[in-house]
Amino acid sequence: MKSYWQIQINRCIGMALSGIIGYSPMIWMASAAAIPITFSPPPPPPDRGATGDRGGAASRGCSVGNQSIIALVPVYKQTLKQGKTEAVSVTKVWGLTTEEYPTFWFFVPYKKSTINSIEFVLKDESSKLSQTLYRTIVTIPEVPGIISIRLNATTPRLQVNKMYHWFFKMKVICNPQQPAQREYVEGWVQRVNLNAKLVDSTKQATPEQRVRLYAQNGIWYDALTTLAELRLAKPEDPTLAVEWMNLLKSVDLENLAKQPLILH
Repeated sequence: MKSYWQIQINRCIGMALSGIIGYSPMIWMASAAAIPITFSPPPPPPDRGATGDRGGAASRGCSVGNQSIIALVPVYKQTLKQGKTEAVSVTKVWGLTTEEYPTFWFFVPYKKSTINSIEFVLKDESSKLSQTLYRTIVTIPEVPGIISIRLNATTPRLQVNKMYHWFFKMKVICNPQQPAQREYVEGWVQRVNLNAKLVDSTKQATPEQRVRLYAQNGIWYDALTTLAELRLAKPEDPTLAVEWMNLLKSVDLENLAKQPLILH
């Protein structure tokens, strides 16, 4: 049988997304570039849906300089009722995309020589049997920094309004005399369709304006990827650096703003 939260998501998904899909595009003035980019989080999945761990705890893995792997994705901390009196604290790691094949971003703080392996997995857990849709061995980056993983066309395209569970797993050599330690982060991605007005606005907008449109309308993965690609194309652009800081700060990840983006 499906778990309780999966059933609730199937029942409530339309309600949870009605505000997102129905959003009217934000209209910006000529001075919009002077306004810091801020991510407007949409309502998270109901009940216990999308629980995960985006990482960052100093006690995880080898903890290099009080850092560990971190997924660049929003988190939602909620207190849910269990029964009549008991309350349960839940951390949800979840974001929206409009892409059939979205890109995921992760901060890796370890040197190449200390990394044994990196793996990314995407699963469809909407039915009784969990189905692995994509599994890949990730190229170990030459230096610490933020890396990206894009789903390719051989992967089944993400379906609209469906939740997908992803895992970013590493084996790190903390001590050469001991086996590699396992470290991972996990979260969820959900694809949505935009309303016609917002689609038209994004088509007419510059890449910089699209970042704002996506962020203001709660489409995290698209906002992050668009801005990251701009920064990779113009790494010395001070305006893009400020916008990158503002976007990450809006989801409490400003400590990663100066970490290098790595092409691999």
